[in-house]
Amino acid sequence: MKISTRGRYAIRVMLDLAEHNQEGYIPLMDIARRQEISEKYLEAIVSSFSKNGFVRALRGKGGGYMLARSPEEYTVGSILKLAEGSLAPVACLEDMPNKCPRAAECKTLKMWEGLHKLIDNYFDGITLQDLLTEDADVCNYVI
Repeated sequence: MKISTRGRYAIRVMLDLAEHNQEGYIPLMDIARRQEISEKYLEAIVSSFSKNGFVRALRGKGGGYMLARSPEEYTVGSILKLAEGSLAPVACLEDMPNKCPRAAECKTLKMWEGLHKLIDNYFDGITLQDLLTEDADVCNYVI
């Protein structure tokens, strides 16, 4: 599994909004400048997040973006899944139920399902608030 640039940038945008949560609507230009990311690229990310209720958008003077909920209500997993579409390590796990014609006899399916569960549990166990407070224990997941 490889997290794309879009996924990494999505986390950075959401963290930026969380850091400036008390300031009201944040112009995309300010986020782009702070994060050193193209404003045009960020538009596509925040547009998707706005349509899915992750952020609020306000057009015009004084407009911009802000979190729709508090930072502790967003998991890294939910952000990545919205940005990436799926965190499945193999294609056959992207759809549930599994539609692979070999699923019944696949000797590696349980292994891939286990990895997928580890990935989901790890990222779903970290919130934006955890990252803001730099909680050292949050990223030390032990199997």
